[in-house]
Amino acid sequence: MSTIVRRAGGSGGWVVGLVAVTVVVVAPVLVILSSVLSPSTAVWSQLLETGQLRRMALDTAGLLVLVATGTLVLGAGLAWLTFAYTFPGSRLLGWLLVLPLAMPGYILGFVTLSLFGFTGPIQGALRSAFGSDVPVPELRSVGGAAIVFVLTLYPYVYLLARAALREQAATGYQVARAFGHGPLAAARRVVLPLARPSLAAGVTLVMMETLTDFATVQYFNVRTLTVGVYDIWKGMFDRQAASEVAALVLLVALLILGAERLLRGRRRYDQPGTGQPLEPTRLTGWSAIAATGVCATVLLFAFVAPAGQLLVWAIGDGLGGPGVDGRFASFTLNSAGLAVAAAILAVGVAALVVNAARFASSRTADTAAQLTTVGYALPGPVVAIGVLVLLAGLDAVLRGVGIDLPGVVVTGSILGLVYAYAVRFLALGVNSVGASLQKVPRDLTDSARVLGAGSGRVLRRIHLPLTSSGLLVGLLLIVVEALKELPIVLLLRPFGFDTLSVWVWQLASDSRWSAAALPALAIIAVSLIPVALLFRRLVPDQGTEDPAAQGAAADDLRVFA
Repeated sequence: MSTIVRRAGGSGGWVVGLVAVTVVVVAPVLVILSSVLSPSTAVWSQLLETGQLRRMALDTAGLLVLVATGTLVLGAGLAWLTFAYTFPGSRLLGWLLVLPLAMPGYILGFVTLSLFGFTGPIQGALRSAFGSDVPVPELRSVGGAAIVFVLTLYPYVYLLARAALREQAATGYQVARAFGHGPLAAARRVVLPLARPSLAAGVTLVMMETLTDFATVQYFNVRTLTVGVYDIWKGMFDRQAASEVAALVLLVALLILGAERLLRGRRRYDQPGTGQPLEPTRLTGWSAIAATGVCATVLLFAFVAPAGQLLVWAIGDGLGGPGVDGRFASFTLNSAGLAVAAAILAVGVAALVVNAARFASSRTADTAAQLTTVGYALPGPVVAIGVLVLLAGLDAVLRGVGIDLPGVVVTGSILGLVYAYAVRFLALGVNSVGASLQKVPRDLTDSARVLGAGSGRVLRRIHLPLTSSGLLVGLLLIVVEALKELPIVLLLRPFGFDTLSVWVWQLASDSRWSAAALPALAIIAVSLIPVALLFRRLVPDQGTEDPAAQGAAADDLRVFA
């Protein structure tokens, strides 16, 4: 039937349109890659002679290794603890441990510095008790930044690991126990190797988030390659040099993704079991207390304490002070307007991409549709620099043909920001809408077209109504991610245009912790929406954990993580 449909429907236009959209989406990436063809040797020489390149490389590598190791140990350990054992509060803590997903690293970072830094109450109390010479580890370091990243990013590994554990049969673990291995040894030798693809996927997400971070690392005086991109652009206004350093960041991202593919091999994320999953063991006595204490402590430091501190600041110092002035409403409107505009554009394009792939039904269309998701695998600063260079070239072209409007036309404008956001977050829309369209039988589409309905009519009358839930989820996820986004808006925002995330970063950089509390709480509140969606998948009904939803929740995590 598909052949008949292709002959009757004329899918050539959809393929051409899809390829055109793909070119527009991947153009910033191509611009970055092309920059390495004509390197600016002077900048690289300066970076080498001053030791800046060496420091950026070492800080980036050290931070990635520490965060990857920490999240792997903490995420996998908590997943094993809450899955293989029952203890007081285990069910509740099992899904509350996902809450740190709503805490952006740059918010936990400045709260941590305010409490544990040199001028914070913890070090002040230590100096009062033991004198000014009391040894305290330096918090503004790679290690300090790594702790913050581990606490905010471990849920990626945790959730994917729990899904993998749920899908394993208990047979291998029971055999290992029968051969005399203890619980931990059996888990290390049998369970964890089978969960390797999921653990690798989780660690990859963590490393990509760490690589793309821009604000947290600066709080802790860590100079990564991503910070180098921003500094070169803002300090030297050298687009070529910034593009080349961005290409280096892109190379690191590709190496991370390649390593994940290598570790995963031909396996999928699951290891389907042929029997019953592992039955949890009930802990009693000190073991149960210790298990509850470990989970509660992680949750306390990763979410409860920082959120509580922000709430105290907002109530005690922010209300009536600098936290609530005219700028809060103005920046909130800026953030919301930008996020909604980007979400509408991205989801609209995603709907066209997904439906074009369905109508065309060819390998070319499928490949083009996959390429439109490349922006989400790239660090935000790389996308921003690519868009900046691309639109600067467009400005020059417009001036060359006599369209010389006052100021820049597309660079440094809201248009450039929305374009960059759409490139960065289009994958969320494509995945959400695509998942909904997969539930629409292909025979339904083909039957309508054989009966004479054109592609446009099928799109309006069948596909869009039946994929409305996917469209809404895509809109929601992109709005949330756009509200949290910082590097892109910092690099591309028009003069005088600020958002909540930029405001938080600026206030925190000036150590105005209490003033940053209210906008930070607003970002966290919005970020709780996708976490609530995860909760709904994990605990769909009256607090009863649904095993079958674990794998789907992991897929959700991969969609918006």
